[in-house]
Amino acid sequence: MNLFYLLKPKATVAYLHTNHTVRQGLETMRAHGYTAIPVIDADGGYVGTVSEGDFLWHILRFGAHDIRYQEQYRIMDIVNEERNLPVRTNVSMDELLLRVMDQNFVPVIDDRSSFIGIITRKDIIRYFYDKHTSEGAQKG
Repeated sequence: MNLFYLLKPKATVAYLHTNHTVRQGLETMRAHGYTAIPVIDADGGYVGTVSEGDFLWHILRFGAHDIRYQEQYRIMDIVNEERNLPVRTNVSMDELLLRVMDQNFVPVIDDRSSFIGIITRKDIIRYFYDKHTSEGAQKG
């Protein structure tokens, strides 16, 4: 199976830049209804993921509930660089399945470590379901 069949390209996925403000990040997540979102640097490289929990802990740490106050902080201040580790384009489907057991999406990077998109848990589960049902139909 070719990974690109399941890939949601960068152009169709919401993501944040490390220099965005926390306010911009909150507004982007709310607009798209995401619970986690990839973060990239100025060169397009994948940095990590920021989640609703990261925003919540940041707000609680500083005790500032006014959205305007969040303009003084950058996404880089709250990004989790160890969550949702990326895969390269030659990853196996079995490895993707293992990854989505613990996360909603898998970031995909190219050979230059540039972010090129994501593969969602839903799409991976659908792939394995379709594979299982087609193999069952062939046996029956």
